[in-house]
Amino acid sequence: MPALISSRLLIFGESLSFHKFSNVSRNAWFGRSVCSLSLGSLGFRSDIETVDKKETNEVTRLSSFKGVPKSKAKVVRSNVIKAAGAHSSLEIESTLFNAKSFSELGLPPLLIERLESQGFRTPTDVQSTAIPTILKDHDVVIQSYTGSGKTLAYLLPILSEVGPLKERPSDGDGEYGKRTDIEAVIVAPSRELGMQIVREFEKILGPANKKMVQQLVGGANRSRQEEALKKNKPAIVVGTPGRIAEISAAGKLHTHGCRFLVLDEVDQLLSFNFREDMHRILEHVGRKSSAESHGPKGSLAKRAERQTILVSATVPFSVIRAASSWGRDPLLVQAKNVIPLDSISPSGPTTLSGHSTSTNSTSNLQGHSAIESLPPSLKHYYCVTKLQHKVDALRRCVHALDAKSVIAFMNHTKQLKDTVFKLEARGMTASELHGDLGKLGRATTMKKFKKGEVRILVTNELSARGLDVAECDLVVNLDLPTDTIHYAHRAGRTGRLGRKGTVVTMCEESEVFVVRKLQKQLGIPIPACEFTEGKLVITEEEKALPALRA
Repeated sequence: MPALISSRLLIFGESLSFHKFSNVSRNAWFGRSVCSLSLGSLGFRSDIETVDKKETNEVTRLSSFKGVPKSKAKVVRSNVIKAAGAHSSLEIESTLFNAKSFSELGLPPLLIERLESQGFRTPTDVQSTAIPTILKDHDVVIQSYTGSGKTLAYLLPILSEVGPLKERPSDGDGEYGKRTDIEAVIVAPSRELGMQIVREFEKILGPANKKMVQQLVGGANRSRQEEALKKNKPAIVVGTPGRIAEISAAGKLHTHGCRFLVLDEVDQLLSFNFREDMHRILEHVGRKSSAESHGPKGSLAKRAERQTILVSATVPFSVIRAASSWGRDPLLVQAKNVIPLDSISPSGPTTLSGHSTSTNSTSNLQGHSAIESLPPSLKHYYCVTKLQHKVDALRRCVHALDAKSVIAFMNHTKQLKDTVFKLEARGMTASELHGDLGKLGRATTMKKFKKGEVRILVTNELSARGLDVAECDLVVNLDLPTDTIHYAHRAGRTGRLGRKGTVVTMCEESEVFVVRKLQKQLGIPIPACEFTEGKLVITEEEKALPALRA
C-alpha cells in the first residue's frame, strides 16, 4: 500500500482501528511499531465524533483477521485523515482533536463554570489533546510551543480529580476541607515559573479556595511555608526542586499518597544542579504506577500510584529517556497528535546529510523537537553588525519595528548591566534580569516590565525560562544561542497564544554560518536584514527551504 502521509503524522505498523483502549492489549500497539493515536483510541468519546459507526466497526472487524488483505480494510470518509506507513494504514479521527469547548473534553460542570467565568471558552490544540489523555490516567509528556496553553493542559485534569471543583467526591473522600493529604505536586525550575503556575491555579479556584494550593519556591521564607502547610493542609503544592526536597527531608511535607507529579520545563529539571533534589522528589512523591509492592509491610505498600506528567516546549532525547524511566508506558502528546513514547528510538532519525550515527541522530531529534516548539506566528531575521555596534543596532531595531515590549538575550550575566547602561544612555528604558538579583529585585523588575514602565528587558536564558509576558512583541538575540533548542526557548517569549511576534538575531560576519545552520535545522526562513531610515529592510531573498513544519 502506498504511504499516505498527513501533516506531522507518521504511522508504521499493523492496521488497527481503536475505539475502546481498554479492550486493546498493550502489545497490539506498544510493540515495535509506531502509531499515532486519536482521542477515541484512548477511550475518550467526543460529542462531535463524525465517523460512521458501521464503517468504523467494519474496518475493525476486517483488520482483526490476519488472513484478510490489507487493501480490504480501507473504509475511510473525507472527514478522516488516513495515514499509512511501511505495512498498513490507521484511521485518525481528526475532528476529535478540534474541540470547540471545554465541555467536550470530559471536564466536570463546576470546573467548566469557573473556566467560563475567567474567559476561557475554547481550548487550544494541545489542551484538546492532552486533557482527555490525562483524564484516562495515562502518563504523558506534553510538548507544544511556548505560549500554547500547556499549563492549563495539565492543571484542568488535576482540578477535575482534586479539590472542590471535581465532579463528585471519591469513596471516603468526604468534603474537601476534611482531607489532609497532598494529592498533586508540581515542580518548576524557577521561582517565576512556580509562582506563575500558582496564580493560574488560584485564578481557576477563586478566592474562596485559593488556600488549597501552596507555593514552596526558593527565596521565600521557609518557616512561613511550613506553617502554611500545617495550617491550610493544601491538596496541591507548587515549588522549586530545592525547596520541595528541603521541606520533605525535614519531615514537614508528606507526599507518599500523592496522585499527580508534574515536572514543568522538565528539560531544565534534568540539569546536574537539580539531580539530588529531583531524586528525592521522585522517590517520595507517590510511586511509579508500574512499581511492584513489597508486600503488606513494604515501603511502597501504602503509597498511591502516581500519574507522572512531564511538560516542555522541547523534548530532547534526555527527556524521552527520563519519561520512560519515571512513568508507565508514557505517551508523547502534541497538538493534534499522540504517540507512544517507547516508539521513538535514538537510532531512528537521520541527519540532513543522510548519515545515521548516535550523535547525529540525537542532534537531529533535538532539532525536530525545537521545530515543534516554535510559535507558528513568528517572523525571524538576522542582522550583521560589529560587536561594538550591537547595542545601537538593538536601538534601531526597536524603533524600526515600533516594539513596545522587548526581551534581549545575552549569554553572560556580567554583560547585562553594561548593556542596560548603554541603552539608557541612548534614551531607552531598560532593566536587567538575572539570578544574582534578589527575590524583591526580580519581582520589581518584572512588575515594571509587564506594566510597560520598562521597554527592554535584558536577560539571560535561564532567568527568562517560564516568563509569561503576553505583550512581548520582539525578542532580540544579542548573543547567539548555543543550539536550536535554546533558540526555540528564546523565541517562545514572543508570539504567545497566537499573537504576532518577531525574532531578530544580531551576529558578526564571522557568525553568519551559525545562523545558516540554525535556519537549516529548524526549517524556517531567517533572512538577513538591516535597519535603514527607521524601517526593517530585508537585504537577502528568502531561500526555499524543505517544508519541515506543517
